[in-house]
Amino acid sequence: MDLCQRRLYMKHKGIWKEQGHSKIEMDNEIHEFVTADKSHKHADDIYGKLVEVVCKLKQVGYAPNTSVFLIDVDEDEKKDMVLLHSEKLAFCYGLLRSNNGSPIHIIKNLRIYEDCHNFMKLASKVFEREIVVRDRARFHHYTDGSCSCKDCW
Repeated sequence: MDLCQRRLYMKHKGIWKEQGHSKIEMDNEIHEFVTADKSHKHADDIYGKLVEVVCKLKQVGYAPNTSVFLIDVDEDEKKDMVLLHSEKLAFCYGLLRSNNGSPIHIIKNLRIYEDCHNFMKLASKVFEREIVVRDRARFHHYTDGSCSCKDCW
């Protein structure tokens, strides 16, 4: 059964999977992102910043982790999909709209994905920012390349 058939079966049975989203408050306004979201009024700037962030993180060893991806697509598509997760978009928006050095706070409705967790650790070091991500289970405080959960979440 391929992905489309599974989704149709789930829909037919009344089973649904909650869509992941991330929120960030900037300038007294809540901004919400979903994976590969292009609806934000600053989407072009956010995606430009994402390219910049990924390039800087790759220079210090970041590589998108697609090992737990269950979708049957080629590896390049998986890497593209993982780079567009909502918390990464929220983080990039936070970089664009906040003062240098100020903490970035993100709220995630689902558990943070392993790749995003590693991304945030590296980003906290490279961009010298405290990053706080509240996922469905806990707060993750990223500072100087490490997380308060000690990678046991």
